Amino acid sequence: MAPRAATCDDEDVPKTVLIVDDHPSFRSTARALLEAEGYSVVDEAADGAEALAKTKELRPDLILLDVQLPDLDGFEVARRLCSNGSSPLIVLVSSRDAADYGELIDTCGARGFVPKGELTGAALRALLA
Repeated sequence: MAPRAATCDDEDVPKTVLIVDDHPSFRSTARALLEAEGYSVVDEAADGAEALAKTKELRPDLILLDVQLPDLDGFEVARRLCSNGSSPLIVLVSSRDAADYGELIDTCGARGFVPKGELTGAALRALLA
């Protein structure tokens, strides 16, 4: 018998997700992918200010956060969310490679980074394990 694939129903995996990206097409694609993997997408935000407000209101377990937003960049949003010590898990995404951002990924408080083209439930679980 094959081992059971990990899903969002596992106790240690975040269950609710807020997707933050200024491109509606990516938000839609990410939502479909995450929901197919068993995550519950509680809402979407198109910029940093909306992300901060919706995080406070909805208290998701995980934020999928684009690095390049029209107002605050994802690094600043992550810093602000992590400053109170009780932030949700944050995974940064971008169409660019992690190497383009240097130490910013490691110093903003995010759990890690996944290139948009490599976003899968397995990639998220690997970062969050």
